[in-house]
Amino acid sequence: MRIIGGRLGGIRLNPPTNLPVRPTTDMAKEALFNILLNQIDIDGTTCLDLFCGTGNISFELASRGATHVDAIDIHNKCLFYIKDTCGKYEIETIHTRKADVFTYITSAKKSYDLIFADPPYNIDKLPQLPEIILSNNLLESGGILVIEHPSTRKMVAHPAFVETRKYGYSSFSFYEQK
Repeated sequence: MRIIGGRLGGIRLNPPTNLPVRPTTDMAKEALFNILLNQIDIDGTTCLDLFCGTGNISFELASRGATHVDAIDIHNKCLFYIKDTCGKYEIETIHTRKADVFTYITSAKKSYDLIFADPPYNIDKLPQLPEIILSNNLLESGGILVIEHPSTRKMVAHPAFVETRKYGYSSFSFYEQK
């Protein structure tokens, strides 16, 4: 796993093998950021990384100039790894928070330019996740929400839906706040 672009591009991330995660592959992450760079200028954005795991996406966002990234996960080991890596590479824009994601999104008072969610593929609420996020006004007008999910699992239809891109077993569904 590596940071693909930006000021930290090329750095290899080596999270502990005992973390309860399924990181986004480098190939899928590169494709994702190629799409995002055609839709949003990440430099100067505020971002939310839900189910952040290793922080793979958070590090990529910070490397590409996001001014603030909230990284939310329920697992302490994941958050400790992210904090340690931030210290090692002097990254001050990533802010970790231990929380149940569904509790966080229903109580958060902030809104973001870009939200990325990579939940465990087997959670029951996965198809409803876009509705829960968007109905709680977490996304700024013109903002983008990306949900990573298994290609075999369909998301609930939503008016903000833009498209789904498939990369093997994983897919990214994109939503835009009007």
